[in-house]
Amino acid sequence: MITILYFAWLRDRLGRSSESMPLPEGVRFVGDVIRSLAERDGEYRAVFGLQGGAIRCAVNQEFAGPDDGVRDGDEVAFFPPVTGG
Repeated sequence: MITILYFAWLRDRLGRSSESMPLPEGVRFVGDVIRSLAERDGEYRAVFGLQGGAIRCAVNQEFAGPDDGVRDGDEVAFFPPVTGG
């Protein structure tokens, strides 16, 4: 089981701030998690399918990229890019 957290506009679009889900078979990397979410229908497909490259991720509160590993029990957070000004 992994815990997924959604922040900012992702939370608003998906209508939830978090969820838990079993780690799908064959999912070992952040990119795999994103693809798995994009395969869902509705807003998940819209958010992770089209805008997946614009979303940032952290695994266990450490910034992570698509090639970083994900294991059972991890917390995976998705959020928009941070801008300064």
